[in-house]
Amino acid sequence: MIPLLVCDDSNMARKQLIRALPAEWPVTLSQAANGEEALALIRQGQGQVMLLDLTMPVLDGYQTLAALRAEGLTSQVIVVSGDVQEEALRRVRELGALAFIKKPADPAILRQTLIELGLFDPRGSATAQAQAAALSELKVSFRDALREVSNVAMGRAAALLAKVLGVFVQLPVPQVNIFEVSELHMTLLDAQRGERFSAICQGFIGEAIAGEALLLFHDSEVDDMARLLGWQPENEAQTSEMLLDLASILTGACLAGIAEQLDLRFSQGHPQLLGQHASLDQLIQINRQRWRKTLAVEISYSLEGHAIHFDLLLLFTEDSIKRLTGKIGYLME
Repeated sequence: MIPLLVCDDSNMARKQLIRALPAEWPVTLSQAANGEEALALIRQGQGQVMLLDLTMPVLDGYQTLAALRAEGLTSQVIVVSGDVQEEALRRVRELGALAFIKKPADPAILRQTLIELGLFDPRGSATAQAQAAALSELKVSFRDALREVSNVAMGRAAALLAKVLGVFVQLPVPQVNIFEVSELHMTLLDAQRGERFSAICQGFIGEAIAGEALLLFHDSEVDDMARLLGWQPENEAQTSEMLLDLASILTGACLAGIAEQLDLRFSQGHPQLLGQHASLDQLIQINRQRWRKTLAVEISYSLEGHAIHFDLLLLFTEDSIKRLTGKIGYLME
């Protein structure tokens, strides 16, 4: 029996991955929610093979690979991640990962990868008792599931942004919360107090799911973004055009990633500039009448080596929650 370790902070991601394992692969199965937990299990001999996520709290996948090397620990690592930037693939290979599979893992690709690495013999006749036991124990909440769907979509958007800007995009763990509009207002103000923004808003709707994507650009970073793009905006109109182009890339790719996973099709409105050089309080007041209670997915992209980041909020209407719950439930089954 091969000691297999699945390391991912999302219960849903672990469930999807365990379900994708070859049924006849003879493994004993352990799970970790971050790299720190994974390292502890590997030290105990429970991670001869590890399926490793990259975007995690406490200790992410990159740090985990580096720690394995620094401690001289032995584990054959396959990275399974939503971060599909070319630089991400290069870095994990350099850190010792044997292979990279994008989320959600295709069972056929995972199976073939394991065979090619000599980790799985398809002629075996074991039963998937470890997998079945783990799947029965894993409980996935709606919030965790939507966070994982958003994580995969976020990674695809980052890959496009990385190509456009020629930089490595650092990805956070997305946050998913249900807010009253006043709570959303206060949460954003507390996080961004004192800064001024330009904001792009883009509506979307599809199969009883609707909402708005709000992308916030920090005014203090706009000139640096223009230099990265090779632009030299000469007036406010050209700066607005640049921000609208970036918003189309990030918002479009992220919504497309969510729609693909949930078997949806979103129609998107034209991106609109809510305001430039405004305080966040002003921007929220402009759009306040369109938000009541909202399901908010918060994603902050940062550009490595630059003091630049984007804040993307996907704000789903309260009426969308029931349909989203059904779609996610279907995805899990």
